Amino acid sequence: MIFHNHKNSSQASTSDSPAPEPGRDGGGQAAPKSLGKGSGEEPFSKGLPRPPEAAFDPAAAPWGSAPAPTGKEAPRHLKTGAGWGGWARGAPQSLNGKDRHDRVIALVDMNAFFAQVEQRCNPALRGKPVLVGGNPTTRTIVTAASYEAKARGVKTAMSYHEALRLVPDAIIVEGSQEKYLSYCNRLGKIFREFTDLVEMFSIDEAFMDLTPVLRLWDGPEAIGRAIKRRVKEELDLTCSVGIGPNRLVAKMASDWKKPDGLVVVRPEELPHVLWPHPVDEIVGVGRRMKAHLNALGITTIGRLARYDVEILKRRFGMYGQWMHERAHGIDPTPVDAQGDAPVRSMGHSYTLPRNTSDPETIRWFYLWLSDKVARRLRADDYRARTISMIARFPDMHTISHSITLPEPTWSGHEIAAAAWDLFRKHIPIRTEVRLLGVASSALVRGRTYQLCLDQDLVRAECLLNAVDAIKDKYGADAITCATLLGGQRSLLRPKIGFFLTRPEKKKAGVI
Repeated sequence: MIFHNHKNSSQASTSDSPAPEPGRDGGGQAAPKSLGKGSGEEPFSKGLPRPPEAAFDPAAAPWGSAPAPTGKEAPRHLKTGAGWGGWARGAPQSLNGKDRHDRVIALVDMNAFFAQVEQRCNPALRGKPVLVGGNPTTRTIVTAASYEAKARGVKTAMSYHEALRLVPDAIIVEGSQEKYLSYCNRLGKIFREFTDLVEMFSIDEAFMDLTPVLRLWDGPEAIGRAIKRRVKEELDLTCSVGIGPNRLVAKMASDWKKPDGLVVVRPEELPHVLWPHPVDEIVGVGRRMKAHLNALGITTIGRLARYDVEILKRRFGMYGQWMHERAHGIDPTPVDAQGDAPVRSMGHSYTLPRNTSDPETIRWFYLWLSDKVARRLRADDYRARTISMIARFPDMHTISHSITLPEPTWSGHEIAAAAWDLFRKHIPIRTEVRLLGVASSALVRGRTYQLCLDQDLVRAECLLNAVDAIKDKYGADAITCATLLGGQRSLLRPKIGFFLTRPEKKKAGVI
């Protein structure tokens, strides 16, 4: 595995240890050393490559002392020879028929993107702790922090109060989504100078499939350095780049050297690189799933890889198999350059300026959020069968409840009615909340019933289409239902967020 950073970008150092010292934003977390000497367990399955003898320490084997429950070895999906042979030549063609190791995928992560943009636009902020978020006169959280602030303990999603307690001299900047979308657009154009296969995963991250163009470069390190150099020259911003044989590995690698890093992971290094890491570093394994896995003795990715997949499937369904494959570095997901990946859900949430228990205010926000969800559904010709209500309380405890409708819908009023009914059913009256959310799932394309049989439905659809057309031309606030003109509208603040809706991607010109 190759590491580069901004201090010595011209030299590459190869790690001979079983795994790098991973860490987010410069931190590190060592692999647990729970495999004691004399346990008798062979740390690597037959056929899998092992690190150099001098570097191998059985006491530090990444999966700990517990073998797979059945004693089975991990699948032999990697060849022992060097996988990319000049990167792509001579690579294993597939992994269990599901993934290819001749692909070269990069993930570009813009370090502290919002804070970097503000420091570029205002040079007086450079070298100083900067917090970016909403209006500081209202309750809000840190959307992004500069590395000067992060070095002193500030984390994304902290309240301003917490952040200022850690860094009293921090400078608060009210963010501008329009400004960040503009930079996102310029980044997309730079990335497309290298390959047409670019997917803007979020406003500050992009996947790039470099497989077709790698032959034009002297290896993946060269193209990674070129991407970083081009972004620095054009926008005066730094980024971290992770390169690997698939999206999973590229994403994880980009987190291992921040800020301004470059990490390259080759296919034959996957077991040694991935397995020492905590299991929740797999993208898609959250806090709750981590607790379930830890209860089974699965604390690292290596233990997950060695665990019997049949037991995982019985316990977690197909998600168990999905996790097992990811633990072996298998991720066949392609880079979606056109933004056409199947949509499984759409939702919006909102943190209130202050806690409230007022039923009318809560109901108003559910209608407002439902209207936004419904408009996204109609824009992409989806209807939703399942509606979910999300609520977070002042102690940060969050609950979510769902209902399946008799017929799929894209009506904001129907979605709001379902969310409000769920709220009243599951949350006692006069309970204070700090965040509300609405999500739609079980999406289906197009019409699911004969509109011609019900003229009311025909008129309702024509009305919604006319309203959407007016909003598209004159702005989201040009026309709305009378209920949404209430006094609660004064509580709304401009959005500052990382994940882009499809309309925002189109506006930014990234799809």
